[in-house]
Amino acid sequence: MIKRLCTLLLTLAVVWTVGAGAARAEEGKRVHNGMQIIFSPSLPDAFCTLGAVGTDKYRHSIAISAGHCLNDPPYADRELPDDIAPVYDRADTAFGPIGHVRYFKDPEGSQTGHVTKDYMVIELVPQVTLSSQGPYLKQTGEVKVPGGTVSPNAPEPALDNERLLAAGSTELITSGQTGAWYGTIMENTAGIYRSAAVNMRGDSGGPAIARVPGTPLPSQENGFQAEGPWAGITKGITLALPPFLYTSSANILADLRARDAAAPAGVFGAGFKVTANP
Repeated sequence: MIKRLCTLLLTLAVVWTVGAGAARAEEGKRVHNGMQIIFSPSLPDAFCTLGAVGTDKYRHSIAISAGHCLNDPPYADRELPDDIAPVYDRADTAFGPIGHVRYFKDPEGSQTGHVTKDYMVIELVPQVTLSSQGPYLKQTGEVKVPGGTVSPNAPEPALDNERLLAAGSTELITSGQTGAWYGTIMENTAGIYRSAAVNMRGDSGGPAIARVPGTPLPSQENGFQAEGPWAGITKGITLALPPFLYTSSANILADLRARDAAAPAGVFGAGFKVTANP
């Protein structure tokens, strides 16, 4: 039975509701993992973070963040094809929206988002340039675990990128406001990874990669840089140890494929792949 991620969950994001449209964006902006985002220029402290940037099977430019960053039940759990929920780069709101929310999962009572499906899909505007290089992490595709445990969200048969990293054998590398961190995945509960890799309020939705054996960990010597396949996004903090939780990329990709199969017109984000652009 899925745990409710401990009894006392601390939210990492200041939630915001779906708002009105905004000014048209100018051209030439790079969008990447680790970018802090807001949903209203008038609320710069209500921010979350982008976890991955790429394209979907329908050739939309897509960014992934955490579903619990928004709290507006009438708009949750459905496609939002109209531009009613703009997303801004927190550091450069003058650019205008970098994209618009197309889907976010209702938390269904959890303080840090739905237990296995806590994600948001953002369609990026055509004027931005996608980049795999964040402030600390370079993402090299998506985690694939042939023969691994299947995400609870996966349709049958599960794809390799819908299978989960094993606890105790993989180091998760993350980034947020306080830099780059890493820690072994100590527990995998239905595709939610528990690790000592640090996060804090506002890092929700931010990037996590899996360390490829033999590659450098972030350190002062390498400028706290690391690279590896996208493994998930920041979810929350609990009182259990280690306290930091991450929603696996497998859970997100599996749910996107399942929803796409059930929707005659398809869904934004289905078949998501991390960009290879530098």
